[in-house]
Amino acid sequence: MSEPVSGEGPADGPVPLGVTPAPTGHAAVDTLITRLGDADDLPTADHTEVYEDVHRGLREALAALDDNRS
Repeated sequence: MSEPVSGEGPADGPVPLGVTPAPTGHAAVDTLITRLGDADDLPTADHTEVYEDVHRGLREALAALDDNRS
């Protein structure tokens, strides 16, 4: 049995997925989606803070759209 190559095994910790989101055309939403990448550098226990921040921002962006329709 061989040892994992550095950077490829669980002993090295999580590896970012490297997913690049497509732009939405809405600057505020694009910024929030990009913020999700911050979780790549954090321990799993700290991901919740990033996800909640992004979720809050997306709710505010949707609310702003609703306010503009009224």
